Amino acid sequence: MPERRTVALVTLGCARNEVDSEELAGRLAADGWQLVQDASDADVAVVNTCGFVEAAKKDSVDALLEANSLKDHGRTQAVVAVGCMAERYGKELAEALPEADGVLGFDDYADISDRLQTILNGGIHASHTPRDRRKLLPLSPAERQDTGGVALPGHGDIAPAPADLPEGVAPASGPRAPLRRRLDSSPVASVKLASGCDRRCSFCAIPSFRGSFISRRPSDVLGETRWLAGQGVKEVMLVSENNTSYGKDLGDIRLLETLLPELADVDGIERVRVSYLQPAEMRPGLIEVLTSTPKVAPYFDLSFQHSAPGVLRSMRRFGDTDRFLELLETIRNKAPQAGVRSNFIVGFPGESEADFAELERFLNSARLDAIGIFGYSDEDGTEAATYDNKLDEDVVAERLAHLSRLAEELTAQRAEERLGESLEVLVETVDPEGDSGEAATGRAAHQAPETDGQVIFTSSEGLRPGLMVTAKVVGTEGVDLVAEAYDLPGDDEPGTPGEEAAR
Repeated sequence: MPERRTVALVTLGCARNEVDSEELAGRLAADGWQLVQDASDADVAVVNTCGFVEAAKKDSVDALLEANSLKDHGRTQAVVAVGCMAERYGKELAEALPEADGVLGFDDYADISDRLQTILNGGIHASHTPRDRRKLLPLSPAERQDTGGVALPGHGDIAPAPADLPEGVAPASGPRAPLRRRLDSSPVASVKLASGCDRRCSFCAIPSFRGSFISRRPSDVLGETRWLAGQGVKEVMLVSENNTSYGKDLGDIRLLETLLPELADVDGIERVRVSYLQPAEMRPGLIEVLTSTPKVAPYFDLSFQHSAPGVLRSMRRFGDTDRFLELLETIRNKAPQAGVRSNFIVGFPGESEADFAELERFLNSARLDAIGIFGYSDEDGTEAATYDNKLDEDVVAERLAHLSRLAEELTAQRAEERLGESLEVLVETVDPEGDSGEAATGRAAHQAPETDGQVIFTSSEGLRPGLMVTAKVVGTEGVDLVAEAYDLPGDDEPGTPGEEAAR
């Protein structure tokens, strides 16, 4: 019997990449590959790269070089790049980084097993030539559901999956159901709601290599969520480049409002979270569903990017400080505990001192739970890269440092505002021995995995990963909350927050 082929998947970047890695894992497991966690134990190390900004690209290159170094003192025989950076640069990346034995694009995902086997055998698979993926689907959103075989990672194949799938690999529940295998045991998992983006933000290259916006069908999203619930997942996070556009190519721009309650009703699911929302596309019905539906987190991951109107217009975006504050007021009037996070770009071409001050004014008034600050840098193929009125790098760096310090202070203040609140917290890690320095950690409704703060429990007693508990906030550590759990399952005498605090 031949020795089993082993493969490790190293994932960088956003939650969408994590979903893509689990699809690749499902495809490889279905074809007999053994998945291992440590790249040094694998015949092939597959690095799922990020190509969003310069820092992410550098991290991807470093990960490829690190994996390549394992060839000298480990089992690893080949290192393969996939993901956004591989799709975006293709042959250029292969030529610049000969340490990668293969650079595969999205079109290679359906045949990933054959591609890896060819590379493992010493063969060469030609790196793809990058192309503008926006041109692969019809211009009209209504005509895009017939993809014509265009590769859409996370959407599944037209061809049915094998009938004899290994245990732990998602079964095909329909002609477009993806193969998927979980790569960790976290009680939280992402589900891809759509792919691509039709917006034309002048600083963003993502649509060029992720393509035009296309929604997954509700039945496919529901089927995958049910499978994840069967795998022990308690919270699903809906991801895409722009969730507020969901359904526009299916004939119903309000389809998300219908889908969310159905997802929340899936047996075993305790929380549904929506990420990547566009402020300009927020509508009253969506806000109502997000703030009032049981098990749907009142969580708003709003892509503001800036608040000075002149900068936003140069970015080809909409809004201003006052309109954004009105949106936040509308949300909090319906759900006072709602969580809000956003990212911002400083030093955009033409950003004046007055524009920067306007952004500060917004941040000081917005009471955001989590803030990401990025300094502007030119991105290949974007409109902003052609702008003339660039700021000096020193000015961008100074503004980045200043606003990053402010963001840290403001999010810590926002965390302190939650002292005394009772929160529903999903337990994610438990360390009874305290080796990690934290007895147990979890996430409340206003905290998304990876990007936001967390809840640190004062005790791990009675807690286990995947348990949803009520906890009272008794302290803060920067953006993180310290909380005491109460009314745990099995408590003979359930307490109240006040009673627990008095003990």
